[in-house]
Amino acid sequence: MYSLTIRGYLKIAHTLKGEIFGPAQKLHLLTYEVEATYATDALDDNNLIVDFGAAQETLSSILSEMNLKNLDELPEFEGANTTTEFLCAYVHRRIGEAMGDRFSGRLSVTLRESPVAWATYEDPIGA
Repeated sequence: MYSLTIRGYLKIAHTLKGEIFGPAQKLHLLTYEVEATYATDALDDNNLIVDFGAAQETLSSILSEMNLKNLDELPEFEGANTTTEFLCAYVHRRIGEAMGDRFSGRLSVTLRESPVAWATYEDPIGA
């Protein structure tokens, strides 16, 4: 199995709904280290896992739409609890939409909130 990981950073503000979140129910800030890992059993015709430039540009573009924003104010997140797990799946879906015609394999998206806490969502993308 081959893999390639692209990294980016994301700074957001948000609130979380529900007693389980305690103080995080109030507006707070987070900085995430975001990793998108493409994995496949075989290299493509160019001996690549995925086009590095396209993968990097895609991740940067998706993150820029949320960066330095309050997620509570973005229409795409209306009514959603934007937990770390939720955001992993959201970024995964967006990458899949953008890269599914250029990559076929497993994609995992990890958001690291701190050196001791992170979440990952993994699923296949592409044809």
